[in-house]
Amino acid sequence: MTEHTALYVYALLPDRQDAAEGVTGLDGRPLRLVTVPGTTLAALVHDATPTPFQGGDDEVRRWVAEQSQAVTTVWERTGSVLPMTFNVLVADEPPSEDRPGPGRSAEQRLVDWITEQEPDITGQLKELAGRCELRVEITVRHTAASPEETDGADEAGARSPGMRRLLAKQREQDARNAAGQLADTLHAEIRRRLLSVAEDFRDRGPTHRAADETDVLSAALLVRHEDVDTVGTVLSEARTQHPALRIRFLGPWPPYSFTDARTDPLAAAERLQ
Repeated sequence: MTEHTALYVYALLPDRQDAAEGVTGLDGRPLRLVTVPGTTLAALVHDATPTPFQGGDDEVRRWVAEQSQAVTTVWERTGSVLPMTFNVLVADEPPSEDRPGPGRSAEQRLVDWITEQEPDITGQLKELAGRCELRVEITVRHTAASPEETDGADEAGARSPGMRRLLAKQREQDARNAAGQLADTLHAEIRRRLLSVAEDFRDRGPTHRAADETDVLSAALLVRHEDVDTVGTVLSEARTQHPALRIRFLGPWPPYSFTDARTDPLAAAERLQ
């Protein structure tokens, strides 16, 4: 059996005795809490070998989904977590020329780092308590945003094939231009309305845009749980006022996009390799 000499870290969270009870992570591995003496903090982990999880795209997507589900379950129990990214490993301390014998265990290294960062971690957990992340992606459809066709069917049919192709390209360009103008107008308007509800707003790159759509806005929002429906109302009103819009509204999730860089989990893991 391969010896476990590392910890795979899922999240930092308030120390709650039953937070990890019955929760499983990647490939069904049982999760546990590493508590940090002298603080109110803990880390959600599973015991591991010091080797990153690697596989095909489908397998990685499954692992990411399993990690997300585990973090979400614990977040719902504790009310606040600082989620880690995929493949955050803390290994046993490697040998050193100036230190005889074994170094600190992975668990002790993780505890020492959390103790060092305790004020920042505790502060972030308090700030994020009762908050969740929502993802909003808005595009405008070209055909719905473009002026209606004014050419009659009989007149268009009388034109040559080359002229019809030229006119079709021109109509496509006109539709794209009209969608771009509408997107520019709506971006500031919808952003302002969302910020009237959200406590924080992070722009994101678009992930779901069809060829016949123009981006309006793609963002992560930090909102109080009680304001989730209000965000939905803002988006519904925008869609009613502007039928050309296509809106994707995702969440609520743990606040993946709103973890402070001072306790960035990936940077921490790199220091603890």
